[in-house]
Amino acid sequence: MLFNSGAFVVLAVTTFVFYYLPIARKWQLSILIISSLTFYAYNQPDLLTLLLLSVSLNIVASYLVVYGSPSRQKFHATWGVVGNLLILLFFKYSPLIGGTFFGSYNPVGSFLMSIPLPIGISFFTFQGISLVIDTYTARDKSEFRSYIARNLYQHAERVLFFKAFFPQLVSGPIVKAHYFLPQIQPKYLKDIRWEYCFRTLVMGYFLKMVIADNLKDHTAYIAYPFFESFSSLTLVALLFGYSMQIFADFAGYSLIALGFAGLFGYQFPTNFNYPYIAASFSDFWRRWHISLSSFLREYLYIPLGGNRKGPLRTYANLMITMVLGGLWHGAAWSYAIWGLAHGLALALERLLSDKVRSPLLRLHPVLKGTMVFCFVSLAWLLFKLPEFNQALAYLRAIATNTHRPHDGLIISFIMIYSTPVVLYHFRALVRERVASYDQPRWDYALYGFLLFLIITNSGSSDSFIYFQF
Repeated sequence: MLFNSGAFVVLAVTTFVFYYLPIARKWQLSILIISSLTFYAYNQPDLLTLLLLSVSLNIVASYLVVYGSPSRQKFHATWGVVGNLLILLFFKYSPLIGGTFFGSYNPVGSFLMSIPLPIGISFFTFQGISLVIDTYTARDKSEFRSYIARNLYQHAERVLFFKAFFPQLVSGPIVKAHYFLPQIQPKYLKDIRWEYCFRTLVMGYFLKMVIADNLKDHTAYIAYPFFESFSSLTLVALLFGYSMQIFADFAGYSLIALGFAGLFGYQFPTNFNYPYIAASFSDFWRRWHISLSSFLREYLYIPLGGNRKGPLRTYANLMITMVLGGLWHGAAWSYAIWGLAHGLALALERLLSDKVRSPLLRLHPVLKGTMVFCFVSLAWLLFKLPEFNQALAYLRAIATNTHRPHDGLIISFIMIYSTPVVLYHFRALVRERVASYDQPRWDYALYGFLLFLIITNSGSSDSFIYFQF
């Protein structure tokens, strides 16, 4: 079910009305659980079984870590994490394994390649891992233990809600257990932050429906073999447009998720912090998909040793983390290459910072930011063209199609719908650099104008890009 569909509007409004009825306050969790399961099962009800299987595994594992035998706590945490990873491995990476090691003509390979990818599995699996690890890490802390109910039914209800809450179920943000579980308590209509919810929802829907959904009609030409007939300048414009689109699409989804969570009294962590004004690769990953970056850092990079075991181990840990982060995005080797490219960039940046007095480090922040943006945008090509040979063909076309006539209509269209994203980041840059920056008086007029554009200038509805991950 899409956030911008009529069915979702009906579901959200109905849920909101019943949720805040005084007589239904003790059933608030149940109301949100029913709505969330309806949301997930709306298009593919058979996949609800997988979600419930994942939830059941995490209910049992986290409960036994706290209330099981003290001598077997580590064992329960281990099989809980391994179980989550096996579910993710089987349903997400079986086609990659089948195609790589068996081939489509082999019965085993054919079977593995036929396994469908359940929507949102990467997100709700990582939340399950967070629950098990957080429970094990804080098992002796009375404050966190209080969030793991002794009553198994109550614990199961809380875990089901934590993993299935509809705003973040299929595309995040990835909410950690130690952040979310303390928020589970009765909610009141008077406590809603109406202005925050209005701003995040309007900006989220604007980015998704007006920017991303209009840009997608032209960035579709990046697909093979259509791109081969365009000029070099047009191809660069298309790649720039896709960079704007993927930001608007995913940041838009995250803002919508934050807005709806706020309407029901819950807070999610910020997932995007104007990533295209980053002046370094490390800064970019502190701003882009923050919930994934922090998850990988907290549950993978630091346990691997982080930067505590010497420079070579640090570079290796960066590479491992980013390659696995790339594979998290998609079950294709091109995503691993995408992660490897970012890992190399982070490692090289750290090497230059730690060991080398490089003139590159003294470049103006605007120039460094431009270099980071160009690298990031170029790497997005592997998201649009997961077949690596097609991505290489696109780059060759940029280099060789200089003689072809430019498509002025496509270029103009991309520039028009990319400009709001550029201004969105420019405004943030000014706000960060100018200490006395005040919220402009015409801010509400701006949001009113964005709402007007949502109503009058939205593109054709399409699923969110990160649904495939």
